[in-house]
Amino acid sequence: VRDQYLKTLQLMELNINHPSLRLHKLSGRLNGLSSVSINVSYRITLELIIQDKDIIMINIGAHDEVYK
Repeated sequence: VRDQYLKTLQLMELNINHPSLRLHKLSGRLNGLSSVSINVSYRITLELIIQDKDIIMINIGAHDEVYK
């Protein structure tokens, strides 16, 4: 998972909209956050600030854990 995580971070720096990241906005309790995929089982929830090109990672973990 560590290598996949590092690859995901590199891809986020190059192109946050790359299809393999599966970037999508969250709703409900996590409204205002977005999520990208590390792999089938792991996600990163983040706050994406487009105007400053800053990415603030909120949570990294298994799919069901980050969406609690």
